[in-house]
Amino acid sequence: MDASAPGAKGLKVDAIGYISNLVIAVASTAPAYSLATTLGFIVAVKGVGVGSPAVLIVAFIPILFVSVGYRFLNLADPDAGTTFAWTTRSFGPQIGWINGWAIFLADIIVMASLAEIASLYTYELFSLHGLAKSNLALIIGSVVWIVLMTWICYRGIELSARIQQFLLTLELLTLALFVVVAFVKIYSGHPTGSIKVSASWFNPFDLSWTSLIAAIIFGIFIYWGWDSGVAVNEESRDRHRGPGKAAVVSTLILLVTYVAVSAAAQGFHGTTFLSNNSSDVLSPLGQGVLGSPLYKLLIICVLTSASASTQTTILPTARTTLSMARWGSIPQAFGRVHSRFFTPTFSTLLMGGLSIVWTVCLLAFNPKQHVLGDTISALGFAVCFYYGFTGLACGVYFRRELFKSVRNFFLAGLIPVAGGVMMGYVGVKAFGYYNTAGNNYSHALAGIQTPILVGVGGLILGVVLMFASWPFFRGYFSRTWWEAADPAVLEADVRHVEPPHYRGEPGTP
Repeated sequence: MDASAPGAKGLKVDAIGYISNLVIAVASTAPAYSLATTLGFIVAVKGVGVGSPAVLIVAFIPILFVSVGYRFLNLADPDAGTTFAWTTRSFGPQIGWINGWAIFLADIIVMASLAEIASLYTYELFSLHGLAKSNLALIIGSVVWIVLMTWICYRGIELSARIQQFLLTLELLTLALFVVVAFVKIYSGHPTGSIKVSASWFNPFDLSWTSLIAAIIFGIFIYWGWDSGVAVNEESRDRHRGPGKAAVVSTLILLVTYVAVSAAAQGFHGTTFLSNNSSDVLSPLGQGVLGSPLYKLLIICVLTSASASTQTTILPTARTTLSMARWGSIPQAFGRVHSRFFTPTFSTLLMGGLSIVWTVCLLAFNPKQHVLGDTISALGFAVCFYYGFTGLACGVYFRRELFKSVRNFFLAGLIPVAGGVMMGYVGVKAFGYYNTAGNNYSHALAGIQTPILVGVGGLILGVVLMFASWPFFRGYFSRTWWEAADPAVLEADVRHVEPPHYRGEPGTP
């Protein structure tokens, strides 16, 4: 049996359904956390101001296009390694390895911010304002949250899915309450600094191209994470269709959520208020919108959002490294699976441990957290990299089927490839913007701006590690290039029957 085949890696087969796929996809983006920590930065970009909803609409386009690529690639190959596996098949083992590293890099970078916000909001929830301002207390709280979420991921996918369903429901209901109450007060009470919604807020053509591109990198981050719902494909009941469908639907849910909340937030107190509270816009807004004690709901909302995303960041990373090990591209220890919980053991624990080290170092040596803010920009480079290659891989993998029908050409070819090209363009433009002094929150190190050092430098490190790994994993690096999808895959999708490619695999008819 091929140990790298979908369903053969030791993960629990048929453990979760489509709803769990969708919940994990949305929860992984941490909507409340993402808005709290990013919306202020978007409106602060020179020339954006009230155009933040327009930025989020434009950022959604490449995200949607790439999610279509995920849907079709998962249909052909529901591998827990997702982008790693697909780019290996499409572009060869070297590109595949670096894309696996990019997923790992992005997830490690974001863990510090997620854990710090979870720690901060825990103290704020219980009105422990002194501890919330203590760097040592924030570090301790962050470590506790990472340990807790690592333990949940270790204990099994079902437990993780059930917890996510509860946390996400609470999160979305709270955000909906915030939006409704904010608009009611804007049009009835006219709070200080409030502005009424205008159609120009949603029109990207009212923004300069430079401002739009600079802000989109934040928009990419705000949407990033929905692919976690695809990373649990081998544990899903309808693993070749359910996770891919959840990826596309989750992006639509996020679009509605983000545009509504951004419009309500800037309408309530104006953009100056948001930019002045860029590190956290929802907590100060919550007191004005919901009042006391209901504003605590918003604190709980951001807390559960950050903690949920901490969990769902560990999940896909552990499965990516599990897949890489089963493909023979990294040490076999990463491929260990628990005999009772059917979860990656070494991969999950290592992800939690490295996240703790990264978080402690970042917060301990950067008490003012300027570098922490720049890491949000930095991880955008890794995200654009592997999202972009995924979109391109879809067109390459289905290249022999693209001209057999209009549907194939647009959905399996043009749309995901266009999404990949857009991601590449955003990454290149973002490099120019963040490589300019004055556009970042921390000082340059050895003449290199922090987002470039962490983001682009991290990708270059991946290239170095790939070449260093080559002599030790010759079997993987000698794989053939330019594989193509089975023609029956798209035909079966049109007829809504099981692709023949999966018959005879473990856990399938």
